[in-house]
Amino acid sequence: MDCLFCRIIKGEIPSTKVFENEYVYAFRDINPMAPVHVLVVPKCHICCADAIDESNSQWVARIFEAIPIIAKQEKLENGYRVINNCGEDGCQSVKHLHFHILGGKKLPDQMA
Repeated sequence: MDCLFCRIIKGEIPSTKVFENEYVYAFRDINPMAPVHVLVVPKCHICCADAIDESNSQWVARIFEAIPIIAKQEKLENGYRVINNCGEDGCQSVKHLHFHILGGKKLPDQMA
């Protein structure tokens, strides 16, 4: 498997890491959509939200335990948005489950 995010997690492709533990790797998006734009990925390969099940949901729980830690570290005191894109219509560009943390400014109410 030649997964971009798996290669980033392994250190084969450089990234700007903002958080890491046994389960989660978080790094800055290379095309930020907000002043703070961090991608949070499980260290285990899960292709997308549709593939989450009881055998791997603990990885997703660890991501959501890490998100408030990352938000605090990034000084997102006024709030932030967490987004997951799933599948072609959801504009998922990398087939490795990931969540975007966006913040650092007032975000628009409308997504489209």
